Amino acid sequence: MNTDRLDWDTLRVFRVVAELCSMSGAAARLGESPPTISRKIDDLESTIGAQLFIRSTRGVELTEAGKVVLRYAHQMAEAANTLRDEAGAQRAPVEGRITIATGDGIGPYWLAARLHEFQDKNPRVQIRMVVGDEPADVTNGETDVALHFTEPKSHEIIAHRLGVQHYIGFASKDYFRERKAPESLFEYYKHRCLLHSSYVNQVERWAPKVSELRRMIDFAFVSNSGTALIHACAAGGGVAILPSYVAAIDTRIVPLDLPEIAPIQFWVAYTERFRRLPEGQMFIDWLRKRFEQPDAMWFREEFIHPREVFSNVHVFPGVAGTRRES
Repeated sequence: MNTDRLDWDTLRVFRVVAELCSMSGAAARLGESPPTISRKIDDLESTIGAQLFIRSTRGVELTEAGKVVLRYAHQMAEAANTLRDEAGAQRAPVEGRITIATGDGIGPYWLAARLHEFQDKNPRVQIRMVVGDEPADVTNGETDVALHFTEPKSHEIIAHRLGVQHYIGFASKDYFRERKAPESLFEYYKHRCLLHSSYVNQVERWAPKVSELRRMIDFAFVSNSGTALIHACAAGGGVAILPSYVAAIDTRIVPLDLPEIAPIQFWVAYTERFRRLPEGQMFIDWLRKRFEQPDAMWFREEFIHPREVFSNVHVFPGVAGTRRES
């Protein structure tokens, strides 16, 4: 094998082809033609002296040699990221503007309060957060980064799962002062229930339960505004179905001592064009690591009830207590 001919760009192309199992898919994502992608893979196989993919009309599949190369290519990518991070302190400050599109929830309520951490290290980068009801399209320049609650399927989009939102019931202390708290999901019909209108668009395990709940419950209040939903709940309007992390940001409402209603996965989506920008790769790396931090435990695969997080959380039924910051 002639290692002098190995170059990182070809290995990067190889990694994308391996991820998508498709030459044409890799071409769409990387903004190159399928023949160019195919030629680069041919050159890599010639340099290494082994066949890396089995080609068929359905796409490509890694050979055993290809799996070995992919493992080392991942290691090289990690080393390159480490090199970039350690050398970052020596480079000129990154400048630019990043637009992130998100729904009315995790973006404004959780992520917005943490974006300053990225800007503390990159003060010349402006961040614009656009909140909307519909998923934004990163391929048409509408936004640089988007948070999606369904996995993007386009080959032009790079997507990484960030975590899972776990939905539970909340209410104010006043609401249950003269009412008995529900002891199961099937007792929600006895209460005024509050719902965010976007929940019916979040498929997976959530949509069927919303349909079931809609048959059981006459929702007293439906809104596309999380702020309106939380304020209505805090004022004693009823039981609101909200993500579990809300327990850490608003002490006026209290989580019900019941299991989660539904877990919903979410992804970060962006394009290869954005990734190639200096501020692009830095922001994506920061965002993915941010959802691995201790205060992001709300978004782990396994549901963590707020009572397990706070030393003395007030739940229904239960006794009053206090919450520490999370």
